[in-house]
Amino acid sequence: MPRVFIKRSAFIFFAMLLLLGCLTPTARSFFGLPTHYKMYVGDSLASLSFPRGFLNDKLVWEVSNDEIFQVTAGEPMVARTPGRCIASLKLFGIIPLRHIAITAVPLQKVVPGGQSIGVLLHPYGVQIVGEAPITTVDGYENNPALEAGLRIGDMILKINSEKMVSDLDVKRVIDQAGARGDSLHIVVKRRGKVLAFNVKPRYCPETDRYRIGVLIRDSAAGVGTLSFYSPKTNCFGALGHMITDGYSAQRMELSDGKIVEAFIQDIRSAKKGQPGEKLGIFYGSNNIAGTISKNTVYGIFGTLHEPIANSHYKKTIPVALLNQIEVGPAEMLTVIDGNKIERFSLEIEEVRPEAFRDGKGLIIRITDDKLLRRTGGIIQGMSGSPIIQNGKLVGAITHVFINNPARGYGVPAEWMIRECGLLKQENLQGNRETSINSNQRYRKVA
Repeated sequence: MPRVFIKRSAFIFFAMLLLLGCLTPTARSFFGLPTHYKMYVGDSLASLSFPRGFLNDKLVWEVSNDEIFQVTAGEPMVARTPGRCIASLKLFGIIPLRHIAITAVPLQKVVPGGQSIGVLLHPYGVQIVGEAPITTVDGYENNPALEAGLRIGDMILKINSEKMVSDLDVKRVIDQAGARGDSLHIVVKRRGKVLAFNVKPRYCPETDRYRIGVLIRDSAAGVGTLSFYSPKTNCFGALGHMITDGYSAQRMELSDGKIVEAFIQDIRSAKKGQPGEKLGIFYGSNNIAGTISKNTVYGIFGTLHEPIANSHYKKTIPVALLNQIEVGPAEMLTVIDGNKIERFSLEIEEVRPEAFRDGKGLIIRITDDKLLRRTGGIIQGMSGSPIIQNGKLVGAITHVFINNPARGYGVPAEWMIRECGLLKQENLQGNRETSINSNQRYRKVA
């Protein structure tokens, strides 16, 4: 019995010792090591953040590609060229503990944005945005389109095999078919599916032409914020989130689009349950002018026609990789009056590497008293406002928590610069909110 008791006691003792060891800062740092790690050329493996002295005294790194890393006796290995390798962490240089896939990439620098911009979009097709019933001479209302199965939010792609580019195209084809007494074969896109409907136009006495009873839109516009641009390539990133069609929440496919300078005239403050908004006008000046080429979950991207100036940052600054972003204080750049870029303080509360599918990789909270008094927190039009921490661009504002306008989401800058081609595309491992969608302008009757 005593021997069994001694064995059990020894087992419990060593189990507790092992448990306590796992709770030490060193052990937590080890278990927190990622399986994939990205770093800039010039950075060292010491950036994998172990307690002071632990990396040099206890562990040895070995890499599968000596050409990528520079090895100096007594110093952490430094990435000297771009490339990929496997880094093995070994206890005393003998016992393998962890294998990490390392990617070394060239340091990326951009000029932060903060400027208010007008976003002008032309989607593929013409969208149905509302009802406009046809009232006959007898006073009866008819809606041929909805009766045939068309719905608000549908994107009209073709009518009678002819591509629809503008609202004028739609009205012309409808009126011509109605005058001949023909039906229309309308092809639409709805939630990613292509559908076809046959619709019979009817004469509208009020407009003196044939119609199908809907409001249509061939373009959209909204206010947002420029996130950054690269002087080397002239590429820019803005908004930090995808522009949707406003009805089905699907990505708006663009035939063309552009950004222009915006002048903020007024602010509609945010309140709990009620998002605020920047109210502005668009300038036709060449101070900010660019062409949009991509509309993605991480923002809109394209090419600037001319370089732009930032009063706070005359030169480029580094872009932080996701693993370089810290929980803690940071600042944002945005415009709340005219075209003056201002700095405001915020707190990064959480970094969420797993949120790459929706772009909401950061949770942030506004801490600047002036901004909170003026806007109530994050408002529509701030989307894309750059977030800067430790002299690096770490991300951009994207969404607001409706029930707490002081808090919201941001997208990491690394994900944005990858979308515009500054970093090579790679596979990522892994409260209610609202975002800027295009304003419902330019509605026409069909």
